[in-house]
Amino acid sequence: MKYDVVIGLEVHVQIKTNSKMFCSCPNGFGEGPNELTCPLCMGHPGVLPVPNREAIKKTIMAGLMCGCDIARKSKFDRKSYFYPDMPKNYQISQYDLPFCANGAVHIHGKGFSGAEMPDKRVGLTRIHLEEDVAKSTHFTNCSGIDFNRAGVPLMEIVSEPEISSADEAYAYLSALKQIMRYGGIGDCDMEKGQLRCDVNLSLKPAGQKEFGVKIEVKNLNSFRAVHRAIDHEIERQAEILDAGGKLTQQTRGWNDDRGETYLMREKESAHDYRYFPEPDLMPVVHSEADIEALRRALPELPDAKRDRFAADYGLTPYDADVLVQDQDVANYFDAGAKLSKTPKLLANWIISELLRELADANTPITECLVKPESLAALVELINNNTINGKIAKTVFAEMFKTGAEPAQIVKDKGLVQVTDSSAIDGFVLQAIEANPGQVAEFKAGKMQVLQFLVGQVMKLSKGKANPQMVVSLLKDKLG
Repeated sequence: MKYDVVIGLEVHVQIKTNSKMFCSCPNGFGEGPNELTCPLCMGHPGVLPVPNREAIKKTIMAGLMCGCDIARKSKFDRKSYFYPDMPKNYQISQYDLPFCANGAVHIHGKGFSGAEMPDKRVGLTRIHLEEDVAKSTHFTNCSGIDFNRAGVPLMEIVSEPEISSADEAYAYLSALKQIMRYGGIGDCDMEKGQLRCDVNLSLKPAGQKEFGVKIEVKNLNSFRAVHRAIDHEIERQAEILDAGGKLTQQTRGWNDDRGETYLMREKESAHDYRYFPEPDLMPVVHSEADIEALRRALPELPDAKRDRFAADYGLTPYDADVLVQDQDVANYFDAGAKLSKTPKLLANWIISELLRELADANTPITECLVKPESLAALVELINNNTINGKIAKTVFAEMFKTGAEPAQIVKDKGLVQVTDSSAIDGFVLQAIEANPGQVAEFKAGKMQVLQFLVGQVMKLSKGKANPQMVVSLLKDKLG
C-alpha cells in the first residue's frame, strides 16, 4: 500500500461486581427495562455517589496484568454531555489522573483472516474507570431507553496507535478479552454489551511520521464487525485521498448489514466535555502495600500458562495455545496433566475429542461429566496397552454420556485389548484365508493393501487386537 495504517482502539469492559459503580443497585443483566434503578443512577437531584471498592480493585488488577503503572493518587472527574442515555447529563469518569497508565498487550499467532501475525506488544495509554450509560433501542418511529445499565462500573482501556491492520486489531482484542476473563475482571460477553470497542483509524503516506486525520468508528458489537469496519474504512479513506480529497475528524457508525460506515457527527474534543474534578468524591489513594497485595492475588496469565505447558508438559506451541484460549479448559488440562504420565496424549484427547463433544452438546467444560482425572486414567489405559485407540473412543463416548470411570467401562463391556500373540495369530490367518485376492495384490507389491488386511483382523477381533502386533504378524505371514 502507498499508505501506512494507524489504528488505536478504545475498549470498554464492564466490571463484574455485585452492585453498580456509585449506588447499591444490582449489577445484573436480563431484568425487565428500568427495574434495576434508583434515584442515584437515574440522576435525581441531591443524591450523592459512593464509589464501589471492588470495581476500583479490579481496575487496578487489570492494569497490573497489563504491566501498567498504578497511580498512588487518583480522582474522578465529571464529563459533560447531553444525550438521552446519560440521566445526569454528565458522566462520572476519569480525565488526567486515571488509575492505570502505560502497559502493553502481547499479540501473536494468526489473525481473523488466517494470516500469520507479527509477535509484538501493543502499548496501552491508560485504563480508567467510569460509569456506563443507559441502553438505547431504536424502533421504526421511536426510541426506548433502559436505565438498568446506567451506572454499571465500566473500564475504558485505550491503546497506543500501534496497530496496523484489521488482523492485528482482532488479535489485540482477543488477547485483551482473554486477560480480562482470566483475571475475573469481567465476562466480556459482547452480546450482552459487556465488552464494546471503538476504532480510531487514520491513513498517512507510507513512511511519513506525522499522522493523518483520525476518524472514530462506533457501534461495533463483535470482533468480526471490528475487522470488517477497519478494512472498509481503510478502503474508504484511501479512495478519498487518491481522488485528491481531504478527510475531516469525524465520529462514524457501523452498519453491519450494509458493511459500511456512516457519519454520526463531527468529532468532539476534550474541551467539549468540560472536564472538572468530581466535587462529590474524594481522591483515591493507594499505598505500596495495597498495590503489592493485589499483585500477589493475580492469576497466572495466558502467556505464562502457555509457556509453562510447553516447558513442563512438552506440548507444541499450537496445542498450548489452543488449551489456554479458555481458562476453564486450561485448568482442566492442568489438573489432568499432573496425574498423567503422557500429558501430550492427554492434550490430544482434550483438543480432538473432548472439545468437539462439548461443542456438539453445547456444554461448558465446567459441566462436563468426564472429570480430568478420569480422562487421564483413560489415557493411561491406552498407554499401558490395556485398550487401543479405537476401543478408547468407545469408552470415551460412554464416559461422556454417563460420567463412569474408564476402567469400570472396560471391565463391564469386556473391552480389554488382546495382546496374546497366539490369539491374534488366529485372527491373522482367518483374514489371509478369507481374502486371497488382496493377499496376491500385496505380494505383487501393492503395499497399501496391508491396511485393508489390518482392518479385517481388527473386525474379526471386534477391535480388541493390538494394532502394532497385527501389522507385525501380517508382515511375517505374508513375507
